[in-house]
Parts: sequence; C-alpha cells; structure tokens
Amino acid sequence: MVAALELYLDPDATRRIRVLWDALESEGVQSMRSLLGQRHRPHVSLAVAPRLDPVRVAEALTGMVVAAPLRMSFQHSGQFLGRVLWLGPTPTPEMLAHHAEVHARLTGAGVDLADHYQPGRWVPHCTLSMRVPNSLMAAAVRRCLEVLPLEATVVGAAVVDHARDIVRPLA
Repeated sequence: MVAALELYLDPDATRRIRVLWDALESEGVQSMRSLLGQRHRPHVSLAVAPRLDPVRVAEALTGMVVAAPLRMSFQHSGQFLGRVLWLGPTPTPEMLAHHAEVHARLTGAGVDLADHYQPGRWVPHCTLSMRVPNSLMAAAVRRCLEVLPLEATVVGAAVVDHARDIVRPLA
C-alpha cells in the first residue's frame, strides 16, 4: 500500500464514477468501491510514496492552494501493467503546472516521492480497478466508454495513507 496526495472531484463526477464502479462490479470486476471497507473515494493522485508524513507535506505546501479548482475532462480509459484500469483526464497546461509546483515544493522539502509520478512521467488518472481479469477487460473497457466524456472540477485534496489510517485534508 502506498500513501498519496489525492485531488477529489466534484459531487456529480464522484457520483458518476461510483456508478461506474457499481457497473464494473456487476460485470464481475472488483472495483475500487470494494477496497478499504468502501472508504475509497474517486480521485486523481498528484504524488505517491511508500509513506507520507502529513504534517511535513502540509508544511511544504503552505501558502499553496492544493485543491485548486482545476477543470478535468476525462476523455479516455487506459490500463497499466498488472491489469489496472483507469479513466484519464486530458492534461492541460494548468494541470501540469499545478502538478509540477506540488512536486517542486515537496522535493524541495526533502519528501521522497515515487519516480513514476514525477513531472514528465506522470499519467493523470482515476483508478477504477486494481486487477481486472484478462477475460473481463473488454467488458470493463466498454463500461468505461459508456461514461465518457466526464467533466469534473477539483473540490478538495488530502494526504492519504490507508495502511496507517491517515486522511489529512489540505486546502
């Protein structure tokens, strides 16, 4: 399990993604809804690490609006190795600049972050399922295409480490 700096989406987008989670479950695909006692929340992660100290992260980001009201237009679905299924927002200059500033502040404060979330390598996404069985991938992708496009606005942010039961909201 990893810790993350998560951006949360507006209520309508959150509802639509939760409906998609339910549709995936009806296809036999374990969605993020089933994880963590159903405490998982649709989000886009800006940074991940094996552990994050929420106080240190908050201090590094002091004076910055982490939950900037960024607009996200989810236009595609994708998968990562290991059969991870996700929806992807089209990157915008504002989103990429926000991500780069967060990373610059965190790395400047000595916070060790995962390489695959570094600026230039980051693939913005909202995870839907962590392990889609190969035999169900086509049906799962079809379900994703049913909800696209999906427009969203960032309305909140938090440092989250479910392994340590930490959820610290950020402004």
